[in-house]
Amino acid sequence: MRQVVLDTETTGLEVSDGHRVIEIGAIEIVNRTVTERFYHQYLNPERAIDAGAQEVHGISIESLQDKPKFVDICDEFIEFIRGSHLIIHNAAFDVGFLDHELAIVGHRVKNIQQICTVTDSLQEARKMHPGQRNSLDALCKRYDIDNTHRELHGALLDAQILADVYMAMTGGQVTMSLTADDQIKKQIQSDESVDQSVNYELKLVEASQQEIQEHEKMLENMANSCDQGVLWKT
Repeated sequence: MRQVVLDTETTGLEVSDGHRVIEIGAIEIVNRTVTERFYHQYLNPERAIDAGAQEVHGISIESLQDKPKFVDICDEFIEFIRGSHLIIHNAAFDVGFLDHELAIVGHRVKNIQQICTVTDSLQEARKMHPGQRNSLDALCKRYDIDNTHRELHGALLDAQILADVYMAMTGGQVTMSLTADDQIKKQIQSDESVDQSVNYELKLVEASQQEIQEHEKMLENMANSCDQGVLWKT
């Protein structure tokens, strides 16, 4: 199964106010393993950036003047995500903006869900942790994922963090090596559009015999306290 963890940054909050996408970041996962492929692109939105939005992501309109427009990169972006299962935190926001960009250029792909399935990791987190904060920062704290290097929001960096969070949420864990972190930081700092190799390291943590015994004891106590029986014993 091919999944793509995706994030965007924009000039503002509302498509209806004419706001545009200024950064796209995406990381590929295949069979629960982060691969060496990712997509990153800054975009010239051809309009001003709201002050509030700039405070969040730190991207100025001056830094985007020499960047391509969405029409220039839409085909390569579509090919990167085509046929994948997209993982997006607050998917309605990002998908809404990307669909708007496709409409502006009159692309043959009318909307993202025409070529991808989409899972909203925010909605999934709310189901798993009802009544709790489920922002990306809150989930990092809950799943013990280091995001101390995240001073500002950035599409590629947030996609990297979300990949770790989503793997932890769904029962696995992927830890990027220091080399991978360094390469992604260089990618963000250079403002270059690339699809380059990144090395990742899978960390395997095994339970001790004592931990297994304590786990079995906990399951037995749970089973004994349930009058209707438990599924793992049926």
